[in-house]
Amino acid sequence: MSDATPRSGSVAVSGLRLHYLDWGGESEVPALALHGFGLNCRSWDEVAPGLRSHLRVHALDQRGHGLSDWGEKLEDYTRDSMVRDIEGVVDSLGLSRLAVIGHSMGGLNAMTFAARNPLKVRALVLVDVGPEVSVDGAKQVAYFVAGPYELGTLEDWVEYTHEYYPWRSKERIRSRLEVSLRQTESGRFAKQYDERFRQAFDGIAESSESLWDVALRLRCPTLLLRGGSSPVLPLQLAREFERRVGCVRLVSIEGAGHSVAGDKPAEFVKAVSAFLSEVL
Repeated sequence: MSDATPRSGSVAVSGLRLHYLDWGGESEVPALALHGFGLNCRSWDEVAPGLRSHLRVHALDQRGHGLSDWGEKLEDYTRDSMVRDIEGVVDSLGLSRLAVIGHSMGGLNAMTFAARNPLKVRALVLVDVGPEVSVDGAKQVAYFVAGPYELGTLEDWVEYTHEYYPWRSKERIRSRLEVSLRQTESGRFAKQYDERFRQAFDGIAESSESLWDVALRLRCPTLLLRGGSSPVLPLQLAREFERRVGCVRLVSIEGAGHSVAGDKPAEFVKAVSAFLSEVL
C-alpha cells in the first residue's frame, strides 16, 4: 500500500466547521468516507491509500466527532441533520458523481444521502450496517462509547481498546490511537467526540423516514461489506437486505468484526477495489 499522507481541510456547513482529510491521488472519481458513531475520519487511514487508484477519498469528521464542531445540543444529532451536512460538504468541495463509503452510523447516513440524491452518487459501499441490525450488537457499540472518555496514558487506551477489537494487533491499535486521541491539559488522553454522547445519548436519532423506506429507494450499485464475525449485522439480516434491494451485493470478510476496514484492511481494499472495477 501507498504511504500517502492526507491533506487536512475544513468547510463551513450548517453553522458548523466540519473537518476532513483529502487523500489525494490521480483518480477523477471523488469519494466521501463516513466513519461510525464515536469514531472519526482516521478510521479510514489503513484503507484509503489502497483505494487511491480508484477513488480520491475525502474522509469526513461528522458533526460532534474528531476535529469537527459539536452540535449546540444533543437534539442537533439526527440522521437528517447529518445528511444535510453531507449535502453541504459535497456541494462545498464540488464532489460531482461521487462514491460514498459509510461504516455503521456513517453507513446509515450514506445510504440516506444516496437515496435522497440519486443523481449525485455513482456507487455506494456500506460497511457492516443495513436497515436492520442486531439490537444486542448495537448495544455493544453503545457500551464501548459509554465507557472511559479519558485514560492516563496511550498504553492504557491500547489495552482497553484491544479488548473490544480482538482481531487487531496492539501495534495497529496503537498507530490508530496516536492520531485519534487528544491530550488534555492534565496530560491524560481523551476521545475525540462530543462527551455528552456518553451521558444521555443512544446513537443517532431516527430521521423523518424509516431505514427500510430509504433502502428500498436505492438505485446505485451498492456493496454491502459485512464482517464475518460481526455482532452488529448478522448474516441473515444482511442476506435479507440483499434479497429485497436489487442493487445490493453482499460480501462477507472472515476474521473481521464490526469495524471491517480496521480489522482486515487488505481484504477490505481487495473487496472494494473489485467492486469499483466493475461499476465505475
